Amino acid sequence: MIHATAMTSQSLMVTIPHSGEKVPEQTPWLKVLPETILMQDVDRYVDVLYEPALKKLNIPFVKTQWHRYAGDLNRFDTDVDASTVLNHKTPKGPHVRGFHWMMTTKEEILMPEPMTQETHDQLVQLIYKPFHEKIHELKNSLKKPCYHLDLHSMPSVGTAQHKDPGEQRADIVISDQLGKSASTGFRDLVITSFVTAGFKVGYNWPYVGGRVTETYGQPQAGHHTLQVELNRSLYMNETTKKLNPDIAKIQSQLESALSGIVKKILQL
Repeated sequence: MIHATAMTSQSLMVTIPHSGEKVPEQTPWLKVLPETILMQDVDRYVDVLYEPALKKLNIPFVKTQWHRYAGDLNRFDTDVDASTVLNHKTPKGPHVRGFHWMMTTKEEILMPEPMTQETHDQLVQLIYKPFHEKIHELKNSLKKPCYHLDLHSMPSVGTAQHKDPGEQRADIVISDQLGKSASTGFRDLVITSFVTAGFKVGYNWPYVGGRVTETYGQPQAGHHTLQVELNRSLYMNETTKKLNPDIAKIQSQLESALSGIVKKILQL
């Protein structure tokens, strides 16, 4: 199910594409995995952390209930290969963590064998199309220019499958497709707002943005998109995947950052 607040007169919107944990019936191989593997790359609790502030500040948002291993909404639905879709024309390799995930970022195998084309098509209809249709509906309802935060979480240390293996990461990483997906004014406002809220902020490392920023970040058309990654060690046990008992502080910091953006965004 897609969630969005009522349309508002403001120009800021949020997407949360990876917090969903529901496994669809089309991917039974995911249902038998232990929680520590199933939640390895999910942006678990990102919605829990941000939603109180989003609702308080009346910032419209879109999220999904579906698990990213079944259908990753920060990919194109065409980001598949023969490792994930049976007899696909693209040879195995480039999309083992594409729209469907064959393995985790710790190289744990998720799919014992590729799915059929029919299953892929069903997942596109179930997961991909509703989410992106809702984004288009929302962004077209907002004042222009439109500003967009795509909210994620990240491991505190890069794995061997990341660009920064073994490297300790910042509290927040802001990405803009190397300057292509948003104006410098919006980028600087978001970075400053998170720094003022008490976070250590990185920029375009180790992430430069995904398909959401690539697709919707069109400054020349009045739509500015930034990816925001939140360090998981700030609010959860990264081994057990359990939420820390006291999250009030980080929720307050996130509200402060979003409030700072809302207050100054009309000055851009």
